[in-house]
Amino acid sequence: MSSKRLIQTLSRAAAAQTAPFLRSPASSLASRCKTSPIAIRSTLPRTIRYLSSSSYLRKEAPAVESELKPSTLYNFADMQEFSSAPEPKRIIIDVREPGELLETGTIPTSKNIPVTTSPDAFFLSPEEFEDKFGFERPGKDDEVVFFCKAGVRSKAAARLAQQAAFGGQTGEYPGSWKDWVESGGQVEKWKG
Repeated sequence: MSSKRLIQTLSRAAAAQTAPFLRSPASSLASRCKTSPIAIRSTLPRTIRYLSSSSYLRKEAPAVESELKPSTLYNFADMQEFSSAPEPKRIIIDVREPGELLETGTIPTSKNIPVTTSPDAFFLSPEEFEDKFGFERPGKDDEVVFFCKAGVRSKAAARLAQQAAFGGQTGEYPGSWKDWVESGGQVEKWKG
């Protein structure tokens, strides 16, 4: 082989070895597996968030989706009872944003975790959680009951809470705020 040909071959080999470092992480990963680059680009941010979450750093693996128990579903009468006679081991959590709470108020005795702007809330350490939200992070002996405006965000919050081992049991009020107001539930002005 001539020296010119050898240099070209070595140059191609060197380029092939350095090429993965010149590509974006998603396309580099895509070239090494059978998953499409589009699928990798869409899952990469979630993977990064998962790997950087405090639960991962604490080595507490979140539950696998198929292992999650369905949340207990509650109706207006149940929520009215929980609100009027609160139990220390049951925490009612409003997952709407602060602006919504200022406009409408909330269910008495409920706590607020705005899940849209704080999706990492369920993965915070107990100290970080209390600093950020002003109440103790629910433990494995507590039940957390979620509600929002119409039931969509509360369902997502319940799934996140289960994955993060946030509280021992999860519950949802599918009717949420709309049902509460239509049924004549007491409204507490939100203090922030």
